[in-house]
Amino acid sequence: MSRHQDNDKSRPGSGRQGGYKKDSNSRGNAPIRKAPSKFKTKPEAAKEAPKAPKSPKKPSNPDEIRLNRYISNSGMCSRRDADIYIQSGNVKVNGEVITEMGYKVKLTDSVQFDGVNITPEKKEYVLLNKPKNFSTAGDDSPGSANVLDLVRGASKSNLMPVGRMDKTTTGLLLFTNDTEMIQKFTVPNQRSSKVYQVTLDKNLKFEDLEKIQKGLMIDEHKVYVEEITYIEDQPKSEIGLKMKTSNVKIVRRIFEHLKYDVLKVDRVTFAGLTKKNLPRGDWRFLTEQEIINLKNA
Repeated sequence: MSRHQDNDKSRPGSGRQGGYKKDSNSRGNAPIRKAPSKFKTKPEAAKEAPKAPKSPKKPSNPDEIRLNRYISNSGMCSRRDADIYIQSGNVKVNGEVITEMGYKVKLTDSVQFDGVNITPEKKEYVLLNKPKNFSTAGDDSPGSANVLDLVRGASKSNLMPVGRMDKTTTGLLLFTNDTEMIQKFTVPNQRSSKVYQVTLDKNLKFEDLEKIQKGLMIDEHKVYVEEITYIEDQPKSEIGLKMKTSNVKIVRRIFEHLKYDVLKVDRVTFAGLTKKNLPRGDWRFLTEQEIINLKNA
């Protein structure tokens, strides 16, 4: 009898010759066991536990400001750059070097940035095309029109005109709260050029034009101009004058010294700034590049 004929009928074969069907518990057919989940559920008690109340924020002091923001508001540099200056020990508060990040100062504190006293007020620059009948003087009679009325809505800062203009003078007038800029353009030895268009009561003689070009002695002072020309396609009473002074009185004195009456003075350029796209009576903020140019003028 062969091995295959000796099979026990009580243990039926598996389908393979000579094999038996294995019990489910035998090796290789163990019951499937589910692996435990890697994500554990929170206990019900934890779900229902109330969240701890947040501690109230400490109210900020309106009279204090972060040092880097103070510097940024002053127009010296950005906050990020201010942090670098602070860490480098280039900033003093009330005479003491401060290197702490997040340090807060009061608006009444004395802050020095690279040895220069600064204020937290952001520097602003506004260019006005001044119309007639507005004065820059602060001692006008009550009710008279002042140029500050024309730029009052431009800024909450204390803007001041750079130089003076009388009521009859028109043209470009710069306003700023930057005291260094004001001083820069009002000192006698400034380097920036201004161009004026002057209207006279009569034609300017060519010999007088040459006298002005060579320089005039007025009130014991030599007055020089950079350039003087007749305005193209205009009467000889329309004169273009280029000089460094921002004092309009000097412009008038040049022609009055030669016995001409000045009917009109219009400042058409100021340190590279022009009246392009700026109608009479309107104002605009300077661009960042224009501000840089003024500081380098």
